[in-house]
Amino acid sequence: MTPEQINAAIGIAGAVACLGLSALGSALGTGSAALAAVGAWKKCYAQGKPAPFILLGLVGAPITQTLYGMVLMFIMFGKAAAGWPMLVLGIFAGIGIGSSAFFQGKAAAAACDAQAETGQGLVNYFGALGIVETVAIFTMVLSLLAVFKIGA
Repeated sequence: MTPEQINAAIGIAGAVACLGLSALGSALGTGSAALAAVGAWKKCYAQGKPAPFILLGLVGAPITQTLYGMVLMFIMFGKAAAGWPMLVLGIFAGIGIGSSAFFQGKAAAAACDAQAETGQGLVNYFGALGIVETVAIFTMVLSLLAVFKIGA
């Protein structure tokens, strides 16, 4: 392989790492929220209450971070020739986006339990999840700026 090909391969690895780490966070976040939703539904059924379907919205909240990682990955592919800086950027951006998804899932898990128990506060719960999601959006946008600066 030529040095240019090696640099491109390293840059592509960074792009893929960004997606992989973002998706890992989404998987852990949605998994945590799903476990809580199933438990909340079980409590509702045991008490003869209707199981709130809206909990699926809470469960799905962390999945959007995979999309942010994918958007960043596709842009990074175009600048992959930069090599090592793209690898480092991809890893740290993926960690930031994935961490947002992980903690959003933990917050969604608590929201599932609270919503099923009380039937109140749904707007507040989604508001809190939106704030956690903002970390991922900021990470994506600022990483995109860095990609264009590095790739210039």
